[in-house]
Amino acid sequence: MSATDTTEVQLVNGLSCSLPADSPLAKLLKSQRTWIGPDAKERLKILRAAKSVAIVGASPNPARSSYFVGTYLQQSSDFRVYFVNPNADTILGQPAYPDLASLPEVPDIVDVFRKPSDIPAVIDEAIAVGAPTVWVQLGIWNQEAAEYGESKGLTVVMDRCIKIEHARFHGGLHLLGFDTGQITARKTLR
Repeated sequence: MSATDTTEVQLVNGLSCSLPADSPLAKLLKSQRTWIGPDAKERLKILRAAKSVAIVGASPNPARSSYFVGTYLQQSSDFRVYFVNPNADTILGQPAYPDLASLPEVPDIVDVFRKPSDIPAVIDEAIAVGAPTVWVQLGIWNQEAAEYGESKGLTVVMDRCIKIEHARFHGGLHLLGFDTGQITARKTLR
C-alpha cells in the first residue's frame, strides 16, 4: 500500500471524509458502528406483520439463549416457529431443519444466533429463499453484512433480541428491559 492510498470513512454524524488508509484514525473509524437499523416503531411494525420466524443457529441445549428465545416465541407469540440446525433432529418438540430452503414456508423473519462472520452466508440464504427480514440477535454485530443485506432489499435488525423486543412491545417488559410484573400494558393507579 502506498502512502497516498486513502479510504473514505463514514462518521457517526453522517459526514464522511478521506484519510490515509493505513492511519490509526482510519482503522478506528472503520471499526466504529455507523450502521443504524430500524427504529422502535419500525421493529414493532416488523413484529406485528410477521407470521413466522425461523431461528438459525437454534440449539437443543436448554442452557443456550436460542433455546430460551424459541421457548418464549412458542409460548408467548402467535408466530409459527421453525428451528434451523443441521446437527439436530428436533428442538423443543419440533423438527429441526438443515437450512432455510428446507422449511415448509418462507419465514417472515430469520432470527440469527450465529457468530458475526457467519452472518453474510445467512443473509445470502435468506435472500435465496425470499425472506424479507433478517434479525441478528443481541451481541452479534457485522456492519458490512447488514449494509450488504439492505443493498439486496432485506430489512436487517441487528444486535437486538427478538424476545426482548416482542416482550417490550407486548407489555411484558419495561422499556429499559426489566420485568414490569404487569399483565396488561395499562399503568396501575397508586
